[in-house]
Amino acid sequence: MDYIDSIEQLEALYGEPGAPSLRKVARRMTPKYRQWIMASKLCMLATVGPEGTDDSPRGDDGPVVLELDPGTLALPDWRGNNRLDSLRNIVRDGRVSLMFLVPGSNNVVRINGKARLSVDAELRARFEKKGKLPATVIVISIGEIYSQCARAMLRAGTWSGLDESEGLPTMGEILAEQTDGEEGGHDYDQAWNARAAQTMW
Repeated sequence: MDYIDSIEQLEALYGEPGAPSLRKVARRMTPKYRQWIMASKLCMLATVGPEGTDDSPRGDDGPVVLELDPGTLALPDWRGNNRLDSLRNIVRDGRVSLMFLVPGSNNVVRINGKARLSVDAELRARFEKKGKLPATVIVISIGEIYSQCARAMLRAGTWSGLDESEGLPTMGEILAEQTDGEEGGHDYDQAWNARAAQTMW
């Protein structure tokens, strides 16, 4: 199998990037990028650390991030599975990327930057939901903002309205497989929605 081992080989294969792909990059929030990001309730948070990389979905019932100033965003860390993979990475290596999605749009807006974890009481209080606060808030200093090419979303038919989940294994089935049946299974799946509803925030 042939592999590419140098940047020169890579660039010779693909050629120069189109001018718009470079000119669309901003270093802070602009009115149009702000409008787009504030419409997003879902983003993917990518981090890097000593053990490797992590990519984690982050969602909310309104804008997934809060703008603190044009160069800074805040992302609440709502309850999850407590693996803390993304948070451990941020503590040790603050480099992050966020990909913002909006249902129906084949565009994706990306932010690259540096992040830190905050336990500031006033900042956490800004995200209060049903009497609950995030344990921490991820504060992101924006390095660059740009829109991604829509071709991947178009190829995948992401917003086609089709439900292609039929026949997929459930999380209970996957957990049972990984634990030789000691955990998971049908009962896990049946109880999950009610359990998640009680601990959503």
